[in-house]
Amino acid sequence: MRLARTFDVATSTAASFSRLGRGIQTKPAAVKPERALALYEFEGCPFCRLVREVLTELDLDAMIYPCPKGGQRFRPVAIQLGGKAQFPFLVDANTGTQLYESGDIIRYLFETYGKRPVPAFWRARALNVGTSMIASLSRPQRGVRARPSHSPQEPLALYSIESSPFARVVRETLSELEIAYMLHNLGRTRPTDYIPPAVRRFMPFEIPVSGEKREAFVARAGRMMVPYLIDPNTGKEMFESAQICDYLVETYGG
Repeated sequence: MRLARTFDVATSTAASFSRLGRGIQTKPAAVKPERALALYEFEGCPFCRLVREVLTELDLDAMIYPCPKGGQRFRPVAIQLGGKAQFPFLVDANTGTQLYESGDIIRYLFETYGKRPVPAFWRARALNVGTSMIASLSRPQRGVRARPSHSPQEPLALYSIESSPFARVVRETLSELEIAYMLHNLGRTRPTDYIPPAVRRFMPFEIPVSGEKREAFVARAGRMMVPYLIDPNTGKEMFESAQICDYLVETYGG
């Protein structure tokens, strides 16, 4: 079991390295949507990954509706809304916008909420798609296909950083179980944010977290660490990816 866990983390770390550090830093959007963005996608999809990275970069949260292959919970909804089984699929109730194509979604997010042009890195389409495909190959079939599950009455909440290897394995499990969740992005904004939680605990002085979202999260959870899952259906709140994945399978697995 421990060996499998080590391999899981190692391959997830490799996926993060493949993406050249994207999905870890944030420069908050100039405007935040009043109503939550809705993203129909599935973990492991290289095009969906690009959109999630930009959500982290812009510090935007989104309601995630996992649509893995073979899924029967949200795939039909996405097809009914947009007319085809193509992912990612963004629905923005604030502007009445519905978009396919990761490149179009990325441009829309930067222009509508970032209020700035798409950065040069994100205009390098071939580079981004190629490295995202490599990241998917590091985790073959994880988060891609649905497995038996039952749906919680209320959506869960996940505090995450897109590039976190530990958050990734939780998102994969949520995707496979077709569990809708509010994704709260906690991207880093300054060098001290990169100090690991285990190191922070042993430092002789306290390093405050940066940004209102991170401050509010620490006030609730007690420390800055992701992933962090909140399940309003059971009252459970927890850190540690392995425990979260076990909980999800035991509670909602088929």
